[in-house]
Amino acid sequence: MLTRRTLLGGALAVTAGAPLVASAFLSRADAATALPMTVVNNTRRFANSQIWMYVVGVDPTGRQGYVKNGGVFSPCQLSDNGPDGFADLSVPLSGNGDTSLSLPNMSGRVYFSIGQKLKFKVVSDGAGRPALQYPAGWVASDPNYAVLHDCVEFTFNGAGMFCNTTAVDMFSIPLAIRLAGNSTQTTGALVSGGRDRIFDAIAAQPDFARLVVGDRLRVIAPGHGIDSGLFSPTYYDGYVNEVWARYAGTDLRVTTNAGAFTGRVTGGQLVFDRGVAPVRRPSTRDVFFCDGALAAPNDGITGPVAAILGAAFNRSTLRDQPTQPTTDPAGFYRHPVSNHYAKALHDNTVDGKAYGFAFDDVVDFASYVQDLAPTAFTVTLTPFGA
Repeated sequence: MLTRRTLLGGALAVTAGAPLVASAFLSRADAATALPMTVVNNTRRFANSQIWMYVVGVDPTGRQGYVKNGGVFSPCQLSDNGPDGFADLSVPLSGNGDTSLSLPNMSGRVYFSIGQKLKFKVVSDGAGRPALQYPAGWVASDPNYAVLHDCVEFTFNGAGMFCNTTAVDMFSIPLAIRLAGNSTQTTGALVSGGRDRIFDAIAAQPDFARLVVGDRLRVIAPGHGIDSGLFSPTYYDGYVNEVWARYAGTDLRVTTNAGAFTGRVTGGQLVFDRGVAPVRRPSTRDVFFCDGALAAPNDGITGPVAAILGAAFNRSTLRDQPTQPTTDPAGFYRHPVSNHYAKALHDNTVDGKAYGFAFDDVVDFASYVQDLAPTAFTVTLTPFGA
């Protein structure tokens, strides 16, 4: 199945200055080139006049840019920067009721900000081409740090529409998506009072409490917390040591679409059969970012195994379950050393799905939907309180 990692992946997990890429684009002669999008303000707290939308990303040729009211993709250029050095890419919501926009073929994000506009910046990339700097709400020096904002991610191309709500980097504005086409699918909606419950749950975890920014402005993901000095870089080390000790004497069996792979810890590395690259002992940062020792190359062999290991570490099922992946969410996050940030998100979504870390799509627990013949896309800003 196409997922956030295969379609959006690193292309959208960007910080300021990192360009999007268009590798996700597929082509088909009869492809739809426009998709109606509706934005619904159901915050119950903020008027439409207090909210702005931003549609940014790359077109099928790889140009970075944005979409405004006309529904046409505009390649960004340095002249988009105003006198303050930033580009105003905002689209105001309609004065009353819902807001409509047409999405062209592109891959990107739909951002929303409340109370203040976001500051994007057009820069030159390493090849001298115009590129967009995106908000980085987990970086205290970012010009958008004090702005209430969040986003959803999507790829719309000849193969269909592929979209998700994401908290891989942070959680702030509760967003839900609805995709109509061959079927009608929804995801991302929180339970009643879910936003407050997420903040309360994270604040109640001593190791995670410092990830809450301001007066519930946002909560940042623990990997970014490590980089910001707000989270322990050794949090997972003891658990990783226990995993390594367990599988020094016990087989670990990981099953992917390519079959079953058996591994044991040998010479300090987790070594599998059948061509999987050895996995070195991951750091806490590797676990939260699902990167480094747990990086998943798009090779069909090592990549899927690494993704399953990353999910098992974050869900704290790896030490006690020698057959992976595990599929019963009742067993997730039971160990005291777990990704309690992701747990708080999953515990407070209506469908139990969220993107709390990059490999949350393992066994289909990500807030992701797709349709190969899409007809309409809706993003709803959902209630901030009960």
